[in-house]
Amino acid sequence: MSPPVAPPGWSRWLVPPAALSVHLSIGQAYAWSVFKPPLESALGLSGTQSALPFQLGIVMLGLSAAFGGTLVERNGPRWAMTVALICFSSGFLLSALGASLEQYWLIVLGYGFVGGIGLGIGYISPVSTLIKWFPDRPGMATGIAIMGFGGGALIASPWSAQMLESFGGDSTGIALAFLVHGLSYAVFMLLGVLLVRVPRHAPQVRGTARQAPAGPQVSAKQALRTPQFWLLWIVLCMNVTAGIGILEKAAPMITDFFADTSTPVSVTAAAGFVALLSAANMAGRIGWSSTSDLIGRKNVYRVYLGVGALMYALIAVFGDSSKPLFVLCALVILSFYGGGFATVPAYLKDLFGTYQVGAIHGRLLTAWSTAGVLGPLIVNWIADRQEEAGRHGASLYGLSFVIMIGLLVVGFVANELVRPVDPRHHVPTPKEAPRVERQQSESA
Repeated sequence: MSPPVAPPGWSRWLVPPAALSVHLSIGQAYAWSVFKPPLESALGLSGTQSALPFQLGIVMLGLSAAFGGTLVERNGPRWAMTVALICFSSGFLLSALGASLEQYWLIVLGYGFVGGIGLGIGYISPVSTLIKWFPDRPGMATGIAIMGFGGGALIASPWSAQMLESFGGDSTGIALAFLVHGLSYAVFMLLGVLLVRVPRHAPQVRGTARQAPAGPQVSAKQALRTPQFWLLWIVLCMNVTAGIGILEKAAPMITDFFADTSTPVSVTAAAGFVALLSAANMAGRIGWSSTSDLIGRKNVYRVYLGVGALMYALIAVFGDSSKPLFVLCALVILSFYGGGFATVPAYLKDLFGTYQVGAIHGRLLTAWSTAGVLGPLIVNWIADRQEEAGRHGASLYGLSFVIMIGLLVVGFVANELVRPVDPRHHVPTPKEAPRVERQQSESA
Protein backbone atom coordinates (compact mmCIF):
# COMPACT_ATOMS: atom_id res chain seq x y z
CA MET A 1 0.00 0.00 0.00
CA SER A 2 1.66 3.23 -1.16
CA PRO A 3 1.46 6.25 1.16
CA PRO A 4 -1.42 8.58 0.10
CA VAL A 5 0.08 11.92 -0.98
CA ALA A 6 -1.84 15.09 -0.16
CA PRO A 7 -3.21 16.93 -3.21
CA PRO A 8 -2.38 20.62 -3.71
CA GLY A 9 -4.15 22.80 -1.18
CA TRP A 10 -4.63 20.00 1.34
CA SER A 11 -4.86 21.40 4.88
CA ARG A 12 -2.36 19.97 7.32
CA TRP A 13 -5.00 20.39 10.06
CA LEU A 14 -6.88 17.38 8.64
CA VAL A 15 -4.06 15.07 9.68
CA PRO A 16 -4.42 15.36 13.51
CA PRO A 17 -8.09 14.22 13.38
CA ALA A 18 -7.03 11.18 11.36
CA ALA A 19 -4.45 10.35 14.00
CA LEU A 20 -6.95 10.98 16.78
CA SER A 21 -9.45 8.46 15.38
CA VAL A 22 -6.83 5.73 15.76
CA HIS A 23 -5.35 6.89 19.07
CA LEU A 24 -8.73 7.41 20.76
CA SER A 25 -9.56 3.82 19.86
CA ILE A 26 -6.38 2.10 20.98
CA GLY A 27 -6.38 4.31 24.09
CA GLN A 28 -9.05 1.94 25.41
CA ALA A 29 -6.13 0.02 26.88
CA TYR A 30 -6.05 2.51 29.75
CA ALA A 31 -9.55 1.47 30.77
CA TRP A 32 -8.48 -2.13 31.40
CA SER A 33 -8.82 -1.71 35.18
CA VAL A 34 -12.63 -1.53 34.72
CA PHE A 35 -12.55 -5.17 33.52
CA LYS A 36 -10.27 -6.42 36.32
CA PRO A 37 -12.86 -6.88 39.13
CA PRO A 38 -15.47 -8.70 36.98
CA LEU A 39 -12.79 -10.93 35.42
CA GLU A 40 -11.38 -11.79 38.84
CA SER A 41 -14.88 -12.62 40.08
CA ALA A 42 -16.06 -14.54 37.00
CA LEU A 43 -12.87 -16.54 36.39
CA GLY A 44 -11.39 -16.72 39.89
CA LEU A 45 -8.25 -14.67 39.14
CA SER A 46 -5.86 -12.78 41.41
CA GLY A 47 -4.99 -9.13 40.84
CA THR A 48 -1.65 -10.14 39.33
CA GLN A 49 -3.31 -12.61 36.95
CA SER A 50 -6.00 -10.17 35.81
CA ALA A 51 -3.27 -7.67 34.89
CA LEU A 52 -1.65 -10.10 32.44
CA PRO A 53 -3.59 -9.13 29.26
CA PHE A 54 -2.79 -5.46 29.87
CA GLN A 55 0.87 -6.20 30.64
CA LEU A 56 1.31 -8.37 27.53
CA GLY A 57 -0.48 -5.73 25.45
CA ILE A 58 2.03 -3.07 26.54
CA VAL A 59 4.93 -5.47 25.94
CA MET A 60 3.70 -6.16 22.41
CA LEU A 61 3.09 -2.43 21.91
CA GLY A 62 6.77 -1.71 22.49
CA LEU A 63 8.05 -4.71 20.53
CA SER A 64 5.79 -4.17 17.51
CA ALA A 65 6.65 -0.46 17.50
CA ALA A 66 10.37 -1.30 17.61
CA PHE A 67 10.29 -3.93 14.88
CA GLY A 68 7.59 -2.23 12.82
CA GLY A 69 8.99 1.29 12.97
CA THR A 70 11.03 0.92 9.78
CA LEU A 71 8.05 -0.66 7.97
CA VAL A 72 5.85 2.26 9.02
CA GLU A 73 8.44 4.70 7.65
CA ARG A 74 8.62 2.75 4.39
CA ASN A 75 4.94 1.97 3.79
CA GLY A 76 3.38 5.09 5.25
CA PRO A 77 0.66 5.88 7.79
CA ARG A 78 -2.30 4.39 5.90
CA TRP A 79 -0.69 0.94 5.81
CA ALA A 80 0.15 1.20 9.51
CA MET A 81 -3.35 2.33 10.49
CA THR A 82 -4.88 -0.56 8.51
CA VAL A 83 -2.67 -3.11 10.27
CA ALA A 84 -3.55 -1.51 13.61
CA LEU A 85 -7.28 -1.68 12.85
CA ILE A 86 -7.15 -5.38 11.94
CA CYS A 87 -5.04 -6.43 14.94
CA PHE A 88 -6.74 -4.30 17.58
CA SER A 89 -10.28 -5.28 16.58
CA SER A 90 -9.35 -8.95 16.13
CA GLY A 91 -7.86 -8.92 19.62
CA PHE A 92 -11.22 -7.93 21.09
CA LEU A 93 -13.06 -10.57 19.06
CA LEU A 94 -10.67 -13.27 20.30
CA SER A 95 -11.12 -11.98 23.85
CA ALA A 96 -14.89 -12.16 23.44
CA LEU A 97 -14.56 -15.80 22.43
CA GLY A 98 -12.27 -16.48 25.39
CA ALA A 99 -14.67 -14.89 27.88
CA SER A 100 -17.61 -16.76 26.41
CA LEU A 101 -15.78 -20.10 26.72
CA GLU A 102 -14.24 -19.08 30.08
CA GLN A 103 -10.79 -19.69 28.61
CA TYR A 104 -8.63 -16.96 30.08
CA TRP A 105 -5.64 -17.81 27.90
CA LEU A 106 -7.68 -16.72 24.86
CA ILE A 107 -8.26 -13.31 26.47
CA VAL A 108 -4.52 -13.02 27.12
CA LEU A 109 -3.77 -14.07 23.54
CA GLY A 110 -6.40 -11.81 21.99
CA TYR A 111 -6.22 -8.63 24.04
CA GLY A 112 -2.56 -8.97 25.00
CA PHE A 113 -0.74 -10.45 22.02
CA VAL A 114 -2.83 -9.72 18.92
CA GLY A 115 -4.36 -6.50 20.24
CA GLY A 116 -0.96 -5.40 21.55
CA ILE A 117 0.48 -5.53 18.03
CA GLY A 118 -2.35 -3.23 16.97
CA LEU A 119 -1.49 -0.91 19.85
CA GLY A 120 2.15 -0.59 18.80
CA ILE A 121 1.66 -0.13 15.07
CA GLY A 122 -1.29 2.20 15.64
CA TYR A 123 0.60 4.26 18.20
CA ILE A 124 3.54 5.11 15.95
CA SER A 125 1.52 5.27 12.70
CA PRO A 126 1.04 9.07 12.64
CA VAL A 127 4.09 10.31 14.59
CA SER A 128 6.66 10.92 11.84
CA THR A 129 3.90 12.13 9.48
CA LEU A 130 2.78 14.75 12.00
CA ILE A 131 6.33 15.94 12.58
CA LYS A 132 6.74 16.37 8.80
CA TRP A 133 3.46 18.30 8.56
CA PHE A 134 4.30 20.51 11.56
CA PRO A 135 8.06 21.18 11.54
CA ASP A 136 7.45 24.49 13.32
CA ARG A 137 5.53 22.94 16.27
CA PRO A 138 6.53 19.28 16.66
CA GLY A 139 5.67 19.09 20.36
CA MET A 140 2.17 20.45 19.83
CA ALA A 141 1.52 18.29 16.75
CA THR A 142 2.48 14.98 18.33
CA GLY A 143 0.74 16.06 21.53
CA ILE A 144 -2.58 16.50 19.70
CA ALA A 145 -2.48 12.97 18.30
CA ILE A 146 -0.98 11.18 21.28
CA MET A 147 -3.51 13.05 23.42
CA GLY A 148 -6.05 10.69 21.91
CA PHE A 149 -4.29 7.64 23.28
CA GLY A 150 -4.38 9.13 26.75
CA GLY A 151 -8.01 10.19 26.36
CA GLY A 152 -9.28 6.88 25.02
CA ALA A 153 -10.21 5.68 28.50
CA LEU A 154 -12.21 8.85 29.08
CA ILE A 155 -14.70 7.34 26.64
CA ALA A 156 -14.00 3.66 27.19
CA SER A 157 -14.12 3.61 31.00
CA PRO A 158 -17.73 4.78 31.56
CA TRP A 159 -18.80 3.05 28.34
CA SER A 160 -17.31 -0.27 29.49
CA ALA A 161 -18.79 0.13 32.99
CA GLN A 162 -22.23 0.78 31.52
CA MET A 163 -22.01 -2.26 29.24
CA LEU A 164 -20.95 -4.50 32.13
CA GLU A 165 -23.87 -3.16 34.14
CA SER A 166 -26.27 -3.80 31.25
CA PHE A 167 -24.88 -7.15 30.06
CA GLY A 168 -23.83 -8.41 33.50
CA GLY A 169 -20.44 -8.97 35.11
CA ASP A 170 -20.37 -12.72 34.39
CA SER A 171 -18.38 -14.31 31.56
CA THR A 172 -21.23 -13.84 29.06
CA GLY A 173 -21.59 -10.14 29.86
CA ILE A 174 -17.82 -9.61 29.57
CA ALA A 175 -17.82 -11.41 26.21
CA LEU A 176 -20.59 -9.17 24.86
CA ALA A 177 -18.71 -6.05 26.04
CA PHE A 178 -15.55 -7.22 24.27
CA LEU A 179 -17.54 -7.94 21.09
CA VAL A 180 -19.12 -4.47 21.00
CA HIS A 181 -15.71 -2.89 21.57
CA GLY A 182 -14.11 -4.79 18.70
CA LEU A 183 -16.79 -3.92 16.14
CA SER A 184 -17.19 -0.29 17.20
CA TYR A 185 -13.48 0.51 17.19
CA ALA A 186 -13.05 -1.06 13.75
CA VAL A 187 -15.54 1.45 12.29
CA PHE A 188 -14.02 4.42 14.11
CA MET A 189 -10.42 3.58 13.14
CA LEU A 190 -11.49 3.24 9.51
CA LEU A 191 -12.09 7.01 9.47
CA GLY A 192 -8.41 7.62 10.13
CA VAL A 193 -7.36 5.13 7.46
CA LEU A 194 -9.43 6.97 4.84
CA LEU A 195 -8.44 10.50 5.90
CA VAL A 196 -4.66 10.37 6.49
CA ARG A 197 -2.23 11.88 3.93
CA VAL A 198 1.53 12.51 3.73
CA PRO A 199 2.89 15.87 2.51
CA ARG A 200 3.89 16.13 -1.15
CA HIS A 201 6.75 18.41 -0.10
CA ALA A 202 7.95 19.63 3.28
CA PRO A 203 5.29 22.17 4.37
CA GLN A 204 6.44 25.78 4.20
CA VAL A 205 5.88 27.62 7.46
CA ARG A 206 4.53 31.13 6.95
CA GLY A 207 7.30 33.72 6.93
CA THR A 208 10.12 31.24 6.29
CA ALA A 209 11.79 29.97 3.16
CA ARG A 210 11.81 26.25 2.38
CA GLN A 211 15.15 24.74 3.27
CA ALA A 212 16.84 21.47 4.02
CA PRO A 213 16.29 19.99 7.49
CA ALA A 214 18.38 21.84 10.05
CA GLY A 215 20.30 20.33 12.91
CA PRO A 216 21.61 16.80 13.32
CA GLN A 217 20.29 13.93 11.22
CA VAL A 218 20.94 10.47 12.66
CA SER A 219 19.82 7.10 11.31
CA ALA A 220 17.87 4.66 13.49
CA LYS A 221 20.74 2.16 13.39
CA GLN A 222 23.27 4.77 14.45
CA ALA A 223 20.98 6.17 17.17
CA LEU A 224 21.21 2.86 19.03
CA ARG A 225 24.97 3.42 19.34
CA THR A 226 24.59 6.73 21.15
CA PRO A 227 24.36 7.17 24.94
CA GLN A 228 21.56 9.71 24.35
CA PHE A 229 19.21 7.00 23.09
CA TRP A 230 19.76 4.78 26.12
CA LEU A 231 19.52 7.67 28.58
CA LEU A 232 16.17 8.61 27.04
CA TRP A 233 15.19 4.93 27.22
CA ILE A 234 15.78 5.03 31.00
CA VAL A 235 13.95 8.36 31.32
CA LEU A 236 10.89 7.07 29.46
CA CYS A 237 10.90 3.71 31.25
CA MET A 238 11.01 5.28 34.72
CA ASN A 239 8.32 7.87 33.92
CA VAL A 240 6.02 5.24 32.39
CA THR A 241 6.54 2.76 35.23
CA ALA A 242 5.47 5.39 37.76
CA GLY A 243 2.33 6.32 35.86
CA ILE A 244 1.23 2.91 34.68
CA GLY A 245 1.52 1.49 38.19
CA ILE A 246 -1.44 3.65 39.22
CA LEU A 247 -3.30 3.49 35.91
CA GLU A 248 -3.50 -0.28 35.53
CA LYS A 249 -4.96 -0.76 39.04
CA ALA A 250 -6.76 2.58 39.35
CA ALA A 251 -10.30 1.35 40.07
CA PRO A 252 -9.45 -1.23 42.78
CA MET A 253 -6.70 1.01 44.19
CA ILE A 254 -8.96 3.94 45.07
CA THR A 255 -11.53 1.47 46.44
CA ASP A 256 -8.88 -0.12 48.69
CA PHE A 257 -7.48 3.22 49.86
CA PHE A 258 -10.80 4.37 51.32
CA ALA A 259 -12.46 1.04 52.12
CA ASP A 260 -11.94 1.51 55.87
CA THR A 261 -13.10 5.13 55.98
CA SER A 262 -16.53 6.68 56.49
CA THR A 263 -16.69 7.52 52.76
CA PRO A 264 -15.91 4.33 50.81
CA VAL A 265 -15.67 4.52 47.01
CA SER A 266 -18.41 2.81 44.99
CA VAL A 267 -17.84 0.84 41.77
CA THR A 268 -19.37 3.67 39.74
CA ALA A 269 -17.18 6.28 41.45
CA ALA A 270 -14.10 4.12 40.85
CA ALA A 271 -14.92 4.00 37.13
CA GLY A 272 -15.31 7.78 37.25
CA PHE A 273 -11.85 8.02 38.83
CA VAL A 274 -10.43 6.03 35.90
CA ALA A 275 -12.11 8.47 33.51
CA LEU A 276 -10.61 11.41 35.43
CA LEU A 277 -7.16 9.87 35.17
CA SER A 278 -7.72 9.49 31.45
CA ALA A 279 -8.66 13.17 31.21
CA ALA A 280 -5.44 14.13 33.05
CA ASN A 281 -3.45 11.77 30.84
CA MET A 282 -5.00 13.40 27.76
CA ALA A 283 -4.61 16.98 28.98
CA GLY A 284 -0.98 16.35 29.91
CA ARG A 285 -0.19 15.12 26.43
CA ILE A 286 -1.23 18.35 24.73
CA GLY A 287 -0.52 20.75 27.60
CA TRP A 288 2.94 19.59 28.63
CA SER A 289 4.11 18.81 25.08
CA SER A 290 3.12 22.32 23.98
CA THR A 291 4.91 23.71 27.03
CA SER A 292 8.03 21.82 25.96
CA ASP A 293 8.09 23.89 22.75
CA LEU A 294 8.55 26.94 25.00
CA ILE A 295 10.81 25.75 27.84
CA GLY A 296 12.63 22.84 26.19
CA ARG A 297 12.31 19.06 26.43
CA LYS A 298 14.94 18.58 29.14
CA ASN A 299 13.31 21.14 31.44
CA VAL A 300 9.86 19.65 31.06
CA TYR A 301 11.19 16.18 31.91
CA ARG A 302 12.71 17.67 35.05
CA VAL A 303 9.15 18.58 36.01
CA TYR A 304 7.74 15.15 35.14
CA LEU A 305 10.29 13.25 37.19
CA GLY A 306 11.02 15.63 40.07
CA VAL A 307 7.49 16.79 40.83
CA GLY A 308 6.20 13.27 40.10
CA ALA A 309 8.36 11.89 42.92
CA LEU A 310 6.92 14.57 45.24
CA MET A 311 3.34 13.61 44.30
CA TYR A 312 4.03 9.95 45.09
CA ALA A 313 5.49 10.94 48.46
CA LEU A 314 2.35 12.94 49.30
CA ILE A 315 0.08 9.99 48.44
CA ALA A 316 2.23 7.59 50.46
CA VAL A 317 2.14 9.79 53.56
CA PHE A 318 -1.25 11.56 53.44
CA GLY A 319 -3.26 9.85 50.68
CA ASP A 320 -5.59 7.75 52.83
CA SER A 321 -6.52 10.73 55.02
CA SER A 322 -7.71 13.00 52.22
CA LYS A 323 -9.62 11.84 49.17
CA PRO A 324 -9.15 15.18 47.31
CA LEU A 325 -5.39 15.02 47.93
CA PHE A 326 -5.21 11.43 46.67
CA VAL A 327 -7.16 12.27 43.51
CA LEU A 328 -5.22 15.49 42.85
CA CYS A 329 -1.80 13.83 43.20
CA ALA A 330 -2.87 10.93 41.00
CA LEU A 331 -4.14 13.36 38.34
CA VAL A 332 -0.82 15.25 38.36
CA ILE A 333 1.16 12.00 38.06
CA LEU A 334 -1.00 10.89 35.13
CA SER A 335 -0.63 14.27 33.41
CA PHE A 336 3.17 13.78 33.62
CA TYR A 337 2.77 10.22 32.36
CA GLY A 338 0.87 11.42 29.29
CA GLY A 339 3.11 14.42 28.80
CA GLY A 340 6.18 12.17 28.77
CA PHE A 341 4.80 10.15 25.87
CA ALA A 342 3.81 13.22 23.87
CA THR A 343 7.09 15.04 24.45
CA VAL A 344 9.49 12.22 23.65
CA PRO A 345 9.05 12.31 19.82
CA ALA A 346 10.02 16.00 19.83
CA TYR A 347 12.91 15.24 22.22
CA LEU A 348 14.10 12.61 19.73
CA LYS A 349 13.69 15.07 16.86
CA ASP A 350 15.83 17.62 18.72
CA LEU A 351 18.60 15.07 19.33
CA PHE A 352 18.47 12.91 16.18
CA GLY A 353 16.65 15.02 13.58
CA THR A 354 13.73 14.03 11.37
CA TYR A 355 15.65 11.60 9.11
CA GLN A 356 14.34 8.39 10.72
CA VAL A 357 12.60 9.75 13.80
CA GLY A 358 9.64 7.36 13.42
CA ALA A 359 11.88 4.30 13.45
CA ILE A 360 13.93 5.68 16.37
CA HIS A 361 10.70 6.37 18.27
CA GLY A 362 9.55 2.83 17.64
CA ARG A 363 12.75 1.40 19.08
CA LEU A 364 12.54 3.69 22.11
CA LEU A 365 9.08 2.33 22.92
CA THR A 366 10.68 -0.91 24.08
CA ALA A 367 11.06 1.13 27.28
CA TRP A 368 7.25 1.14 27.43
CA SER A 369 7.24 -2.65 27.07
CA THR A 370 9.55 -2.96 30.06
CA ALA A 371 7.53 -0.45 32.08
CA GLY A 372 4.28 -2.17 31.11
CA VAL A 373 5.49 -5.28 32.93
CA LEU A 374 7.41 -3.52 35.71
CA GLY A 375 4.76 -1.03 36.89
CA PRO A 376 1.77 -3.38 37.23
CA LEU A 377 4.01 -6.15 38.57
CA ILE A 378 5.36 -3.95 41.37
CA VAL A 379 1.91 -2.70 42.41
CA ASN A 380 -0.06 -5.94 42.00
CA TRP A 381 2.54 -8.37 43.36
CA ILE A 382 3.23 -6.27 46.46
CA ALA A 383 -0.50 -5.71 47.04
CA ASP A 384 -1.19 -9.45 46.75
CA ARG A 385 1.63 -10.27 49.20
CA GLN A 386 0.47 -7.61 51.66
CA GLU A 387 -3.07 -8.94 51.50
CA GLU A 388 -1.83 -12.46 52.19
CA ALA A 389 -0.05 -11.04 55.24
CA GLY A 390 -3.38 -9.75 56.56
CA ARG A 391 -2.98 -6.09 55.63
CA HIS A 392 -5.66 -4.05 53.94
CA GLY A 393 -6.53 -0.56 52.72
CA ALA A 394 -3.77 1.92 51.92
CA SER A 395 -1.11 -0.31 53.55
CA LEU A 396 -1.34 -2.58 50.49
CA TYR A 397 0.45 0.08 48.40
CA GLY A 398 2.94 1.86 50.71
CA LEU A 399 6.02 -0.14 49.69
CA SER A 400 5.26 0.03 45.98
CA PHE A 401 4.92 3.83 46.17
CA VAL A 402 8.35 4.12 47.81
CA ILE A 403 9.80 2.05 44.96
CA MET A 404 8.16 4.38 42.42
CA ILE A 405 9.80 7.39 44.06
CA GLY A 406 13.20 5.71 43.71
CA LEU A 407 12.59 4.94 40.03
CA LEU A 408 11.61 8.55 39.30
CA VAL A 409 14.86 9.74 40.92
CA VAL A 410 16.80 7.38 38.63
CA GLY A 411 14.98 8.85 35.62
CA PHE A 412 15.73 12.39 36.80
CA VAL A 413 19.46 11.65 36.95
CA ALA A 414 19.41 10.05 33.48
CA ASN A 415 17.71 13.14 32.02
CA GLU A 416 20.41 15.36 33.54
CA LEU A 417 23.07 13.34 31.70
CA VAL A 418 21.56 13.90 28.22
CA ARG A 419 23.84 15.94 25.94
CA PRO A 420 23.77 16.77 22.18
CA VAL A 421 24.66 13.85 19.91
CA ASP A 422 28.31 13.70 18.83
CA PRO A 423 28.68 14.77 15.15
CA ARG A 424 30.36 11.46 14.29
CA HIS A 425 26.92 9.83 14.53
CA HIS A 426 25.30 12.27 12.09
CA VAL A 427 24.30 11.28 8.56
CA PRO A 428 26.74 13.23 6.32
CA THR A 429 25.32 15.77 3.87
CA PRO A 430 26.20 15.33 0.15
CA LYS A 431 29.01 17.90 0.54
CA GLU A 432 30.38 16.18 3.64
CA ALA A 433 30.21 12.61 2.33
CA PRO A 434 33.54 12.63 0.35
CA ARG A 435 35.34 14.16 3.34
CA VAL A 436 33.90 11.56 5.73
CA GLU A 437 34.84 8.72 3.37
CA ARG A 438 38.39 10.10 3.09
CA GLN A 439 38.70 10.34 6.89
CA GLN A 440 37.44 6.80 7.30
CA SER A 441 39.93 5.57 4.69
CA GLU A 442 42.81 7.37 6.40
CA SER A 443 41.86 6.00 9.82
CA ALA A 444 41.62 2.50 8.39
